[in-house]
Amino acid sequence: MIKVNNLNKSLTDEGTKREILHGITTQFEAGEMIGIVGPSGSGKSTLLRCLALREKWDSGNYTWEGNSVIKGGGRGPQKYRSKCAYLEQNPSLDIEKTALKNVLIGQAGQVSRLRRLVGMVRSDDYMGAMDELEKYGLLDKAKLKAGSLSGGEKQRVAICRALVHGAGFIAADEPVIGLDPKTAEHVINTLKTLCIEQDKIVIAALPIELAERYCTRIWGLIDGELRVDVKGRRLTMDEKRSIDLV
Repeated sequence: MIKVNNLNKSLTDEGTKREILHGITTQFEAGEMIGIVGPSGSGKSTLLRCLALREKWDSGNYTWEGNSVIKGGGRGPQKYRSKCAYLEQNPSLDIEKTALKNVLIGQAGQVSRLRRLVGMVRSDDYMGAMDELEKYGLLDKAKLKAGSLSGGEKQRVAICRALVHGAGFIAADEPVIGLDPKTAEHVINTLKTLCIEQDKIVIAALPIELAERYCTRIWGLIDGELRVDVKGRRLTMDEKRSIDLV
C-alpha cells in the first residue's frame, strides 16, 4: 500500500508563488485502477509526477508498504523510483530504435553495469520483452522502428517497457489524448488488464467518461486539492460541479 499525507507543492513564477498541490492525503493499493479527473490546470499531471517520484514536492509524507520515502523524494531514492513507471502523454521512445529495443531499455536498471556497457542482452531478457509485446498485440511490430508506430502502439510499447522494468505502480498522464476512440479503448483495456491480471496499481489522468467506465476508483482534483474520492460508482452531479466538470 502507498500512502501520502498532506502533500504540498508550489512554484514561483516571476516572484509570485503559486500553489500547485495542497494537502493531498490518500492511500491506494495493488489491483486498483484510479482515474484522475478535473479541469485543465487542476494539478493532475503534477500529482502523477510526484506520486511516480519524477518530481519533488515541498512538504508531506509518502510511505510505501510502511517505509518512508524521503521528503521531496523527486528523482530518488532509486529503491522506490524503480518500482514506479511514468507514462507521458507522448511516450518518450527512441524513434530510431525498434519497438523491441525500446522495451529492452526497460531492463537497463536491472542488469549489471558491465552488461550495460557492452550491450549484452540475455536470452531470457529478449524472450521477456517479446512475451510482453505479444501479450499486448505488438509482436508483429517488434522489429519496426518506434517512429513508424501509431500513437496507440507507442503507448503500448511504453507499457511493455514499464512491465519488463518490474514496475508495480504505473502513473499515466492522459494516455489516450489525441487517440481515436477505438485506439483509446485498446490502451485503457491494456491498463485495466494490468490491474486485474497482474495486480498492478494504475493511476491515470482520464476524461470523466472513460474514468467512470473503466476505473475502480475516481479522484477529482480542483485547484490542487483532492475534492472527490469515490469507489465503484459514477460521480454525482454535485461531485462533478465541485470540480468544475459541469
